Amino acid sequence: MAEKLRTIIVEDEELARNLMKSFLSENEKIELVAECENGFEGVKMINELKPDLVFLDIQMPKITGFEMLELLEHKPQIVFATAYDQFAIKAFEHNAADYLLKPYSKERLHEAISKVSERIQKEGAVSDVAEKIMNFPREGFIDRVVVKDRHKIHIIPVDNIRYIESMDDYVMIYTNEGRHIKQKTMKYFEDSLDPHSFARIHRSYIVKIDQINEIQQYEKESYIVILHDKTKLKVSKTGYKMLKEVLNF
Repeated sequence: MAEKLRTIIVEDEELARNLMKSFLSENEKIELVAECENGFEGVKMINELKPDLVFLDIQMPKITGFEMLELLEHKPQIVFATAYDQFAIKAFEHNAADYLLKPYSKERLHEAISKVSERIQKEGAVSDVAEKIMNFPREGFIDRVVVKDRHKIHIIPVDNIRYIESMDDYVMIYTNEGRHIKQKTMKYFEDSLDPHSFARIHRSYIVKIDQINEIQQYEKESYIVILHDKTKLKVSKTGYKMLKEVLNF
């Protein structure tokens, strides 16, 4: 028989974890290496133990299943297990390994495991599910950003963001408390932040509008914004046009 799938459960409800464990114990393809009761633990264990498969709840305290995916360095196969089916269609459209809607049967769980096994045989163990899910369409604008630096996870309310700077495949998020790096694109933030509060003033900068103290011209048709803390950021022609509209000047 092929090697077993090293598996982690990330689920905040003890009853649901125990039920899943009892179902999994009957499946000879599975080796359960850890169980986690929140996303913080999940990130730590997945990055450390590098499992093949993760069963992941979406609605969890602290950080959601989707936010947890954004922080993973190791990319396992993901099977979502949740009581909320409004996510199901989106998750499938974005190619989640599988989706278990609670309450699910033992047979349904084993079917999901077979799908994952087939996928690993065809495509190898590294999964792009996390990438696809991370970019799925959301309801409304984001109200917080989750970042990880070394071993610490920070939850940043968007109200605390002063501006965001592009750094190739990453962005640097500047807050009143400091700065954090995040593996996301400027396009993601441009689409995800409320345009009444944030403006893309340049290909390298998105700024929180209430942080702008003044706009200065420094050459013909070249402008900069000066923030309340005296930070100076370049403004492109398109950015200037947008600021005029937003600030009505």
